[in-house]
Amino acid sequence: MDSAIDLSDAAKALDLGNIRFQLIRLEDTITFHMIERAQFPLNATIYKPGGVQIPNSDLSLFDWILREQERLHSLVRRYESLDEHAFFPDALQKPLLKPLDYPKILHPNAVNVNEQLKQKYINLILPRVCTSYLRKDRGEQGENYGSAATCDVACLQALSRRIHFGKFVAESKFQEETAKFVELIQAEDREGIRAAITNVEVEARVLDRLRLKAKTYGTDPCADTGVNGQVKINVGAVVGMYKEIVIPMTKDVEVEYLMQRLEGTQWQLPK
Repeated sequence: MDSAIDLSDAAKALDLGNIRFQLIRLEDTITFHMIERAQFPLNATIYKPGGVQIPNSDLSLFDWILREQERLHSLVRRYESLDEHAFFPDALQKPLLKPLDYPKILHPNAVNVNEQLKQKYINLILPRVCTSYLRKDRGEQGENYGSAATCDVACLQALSRRIHFGKFVAESKFQEETAKFVELIQAEDREGIRAAITNVEVEARVLDRLRLKAKTYGTDPCADTGVNGQVKINVGAVVGMYKEIVIPMTKDVEVEYLMQRLEGTQWQLPK
């Protein structure tokens, strides 16, 4: 897990500078995790229910590992944090640790895009990242299924955290321009909200920075040029992941969070 934003102070948690710093740190986390995953083949079997036989479970190996990790981490309060969203809420347990005393930061909401993210990760992101192995899957006893799935869990959880940080961005922008967003929300103008939260120049800087990071982190600085100097990951795949999936899904989270932002407030229109 990456270094945590200070959720004990609402002002700090919603400061756009602090949020931006956290998002940049998550770029590092996600890039390193994707580099780790790229060292293994796609191993499509691990995403298929029944592809690997698991006693007393009909989940795929990937889902089983993800669910079990969430169950374990819930015991130490991971999913009590506002910046964490479980893929398997039914697996969460009562924490062993006493609850932290968080101030009110986000408006109550039900926004969770994890299922959509997981499908995009399996069907769109992984096939672009895992291109180094063109051979057929050699099966359970010939492939590193466990290692690949463990890397997947780290990648997916970091991506989820990055995308759901859109809630903090949305709340910060709502507090900064309340009248503007109240009008758009009351009009149910999702396109207007999306336009209001979009900054094309910032997005371009994110993609440029990510391209540099993927190339830099994925190259051995001490290696000679040639085969040993090859980049360890498809840089274009990492940049494309952000451009086509991470940034649009973050905006989806922001829009849907804002669409629920007036519920229970003085701005909520009568139904």
